[in-house]
Amino acid sequence: MTNLRPHSSSNLYRLSNHTYPILETIMGVKKERPVSSKRSQINKGAWTSEEDTKLAEVIAVHGAKSWNTIASKAGLKRCGKSCRLRWMNYLRPNIKRGNISEQEEDLILRLHKLLGNRWSLIAGRLPGRTDNEIKNYWNSHLSKKIKQKEKQGCKDEKRSVENGKEELRQENTCAAGGEDSNISFDVDEFFDFSDEKYEWMNR
Repeated sequence: MTNLRPHSSSNLYRLSNHTYPILETIMGVKKERPVSSKRSQINKGAWTSEEDTKLAEVIAVHGAKSWNTIASKAGLKRCGKSCRLRWMNYLRPNIKRGNISEQEEDLILRLHKLLGNRWSLIAGRLPGRTDNEIKNYWNSHLSKKIKQKEKQGCKDEKRSVENGKEELRQENTCAAGGEDSNISFDVDEFFDFSDEKYEWMNR
């Protein structure tokens, strides 16, 4: 038997703080943690037009930086990340939304071959487009197009291989038995039996 030493008050405090999550999982007891007042006040719903105008006005004065301070100065119950994404993806004045042209599609395909899924780098080469829009367009349209082209290419390749095999088979059959069967000539024309040498054949 090992001697159990009495814990001091500091040891008990350390034990309760560090081992309570383990006791939660073992005994099935959950400790209620207080929710911070800041988190409870943050609005996570859809943005309203009033919030959009407030955010745009503050950014026009202070610029698109320090998003947490912008959210507080605008009086919005939003976090800095939400304000940044709203501005970058929806409210910027030079932003383009929808109607991606064929030239842009071609550029996205070529850049994706080079860069992969690095959407922010791809968006940097397409003025007015956001990385979020390009990513969504890729996943919903372009990736399906590529898969269809690959399937069609595989089918065409199979057809060409089958046609090549068929042509080779026909050539082999012609080489094997077709040469002798196609040659035909008249014996009387080839040998002239009207000569005196062959008089004995007419007797």
